Amino acid sequence: MRSYPRNSPEAGARLLALVLISDGHVCRSEIETLQRLQVEEALGLAPGRFAQVMHTLCDDLLASAYGSGALMCHVDEATLASLLSEVDDPLLQAKVMQLARDLAQADRHLAEAEAQVLSAAHRQWRIPGAALANPGAATPWQPA
Repeated sequence: MRSYPRNSPEAGARLLALVLISDGHVCRSEIETLQRLQVEEALGLAPGRFAQVMHTLCDDLLASAYGSGALMCHVDEATLASLLSEVDDPLLQAKVMQLARDLAQADRHLAEAEAQVLSAAHRQWRIPGAALANPGAATPWQPA
């Protein structure tokens, strides 16, 4: 997996891209939310750079998934921790977490893989805060 400079806009963008693709499906509402939130501007990315970061992430995941056909099965705890460690600035962490929550809720369903990424970020970054409600579930998701 390629790395980005610590606390770079690309490091934050890659985490958002991971949330988007973690359930294996990027739907229209997620793309619309991405645009509505002006993620590139919010993170300080050049126009079109988020798509490049997402493409690179997918390339890296596909390279490690050769033969298995599954992208997220190759994002183990150690890999996820490594990706999260590239963002250690509390302000950037808070920004990425809020954007990630909004993106995860865009399709009104919190997939297990999305929850795993968000939960890992909460644990590693030690972010206090409210639960991320899953509108389709009987109980809200709680950070661990």
